Amino acid sequence: MNAFRKALFAAAAVIAVPLAPANAATSSFDGAWNVRIASSSQACGNGATVAIGINNGQIASSSAAVTASGRVADAGRINVTLSTGIKRAVGFGRLSGTSGSGTWRGAMCTGTWTAERM
Repeated sequence: MNAFRKALFAAAAVIAVPLAPANAATSSFDGAWNVRIASSSQACGNGATVAIGINNGQIASSSAAVTASGRVADAGRINVTLSTGIKRAVGFGRLSGTSGSGTWRGAMCTGTWTAERM
């Protein structure tokens, strides 16, 4: 009877694994992130840190001062738009695990960004 129980448990485990939520891959980057923004020119400022949130792959700002929107694809490719007042910047890059990096461009400035999951 013990061997039968082990076989039954093993079969149940094999069947249960594929039944994991289908959206797990699309939401693997969900959570709070700190994004450090650096500009390629001193005339554009020293940079800033912005808190964003990702929920089901959708990006939103955690700050009232900065509006964030965009999307994170299953493989971590990210497209994001940040705006404050009349200033707007578009960023591209990739998230992987608990970090990420990429580039951004605005009307007169460009730079890089790095992100860490909080």
